[in-house]
Amino acid sequence: MNPAFSVIFLTTLIGAGQGLFLALYTGQVYGTFGILGGQLPPVNLYVNGTFIVMLLMGLGLFASFFHLGRPERAWRAATMWRTSWLAREVIVLPAFSGAAMVWGALYYFGIDPVLVVLGTVNIHLSLVVGFVATILAFLLYLCTGMIYAAVKFIQEWASPLTVVNYLLLGSASGFTLAAALAASQYSGLVMFFAMWAIIITLIGFATRMYSLRRNARLKRKTTACTAIGVRHPKITQISQGAMGGSFNTREFFHHQSPQVIKAIKLSFPIAVFVIPVTLLVIGWSNDSLVLLSLAFVVQYLGLLLERWFFFAQAWHPQNIYYAAT
Repeated sequence: MNPAFSVIFLTTLIGAGQGLFLALYTGQVYGTFGILGGQLPPVNLYVNGTFIVMLLMGLGLFASFFHLGRPERAWRAATMWRTSWLAREVIVLPAFSGAAMVWGALYYFGIDPVLVVLGTVNIHLSLVVGFVATILAFLLYLCTGMIYAAVKFIQEWASPLTVVNYLLLGSASGFTLAAALAASQYSGLVMFFAMWAIIITLIGFATRMYSLRRNARLKRKTTACTAIGVRHPKITQISQGAMGGSFNTREFFHHQSPQVIKAIKLSFPIAVFVIPVTLLVIGWSNDSLVLLSLAFVVQYLGLLLERWFFFAQAWHPQNIYYAAT
């Protein structure tokens, strides 16, 4: 496939936004139930974090309009929610953004009443709203991943690993950003966020490498013989049947040399996994805002490469004809 940069920015930006919210809410839950040793995250961490979440979601939504032919009709996509994962994403994305915004607003305006007391633990309204937003965040990861995993004829995508990688890589970038944000707020949660960022990044490394290994061993289910229904041991195409380029020749192939593809395949694991983990370990041990921020920047740039490769590696069956000559 020919990667669309609008989709690359959409998926990486909203993935990081969802991951950042999950990190902030995890900190809230741990603090509420005393798992952090009685240390409660500062309110500014939640307020500023929510602002960044909304900024990332907004930028991702803005990027999505660049691959729409008629952006003013984008709302119609939601009408197919019964059968389309894209339609479900269109519904869940603003729902998550709205819930996250309400969660942050409760802290900003200081409106956070206690709803129920469980023993010595006070369950505040923000905890309930955050739980709803967390469910929506996971649903959004599911919808985004299933847009591609549900395309059965593209074998590189048609795997549960697609959804898993969207979840893990987005969460990893979000927790890495949370560590940098905590360092900027002089919060004692730097180690907490950095530790989880490292764990999620390493798990993401394992699943992404496994998906690369899986894709390298794929056997094509569609051939020229099955495409035209001719039972012959060897079918050779000698002409494309067209004198010039078309949508089919432009949008379903990446048009890059094997050297470029190989370079990106080797580069993105280093940028997404190796360098960020190294910077996180050093940054958390020194509470270094610069190193933790650099970890997020490098990881996000690596995710752009990873997502480009994700789309470029996908082989569409129509290329049997249009990319044969």
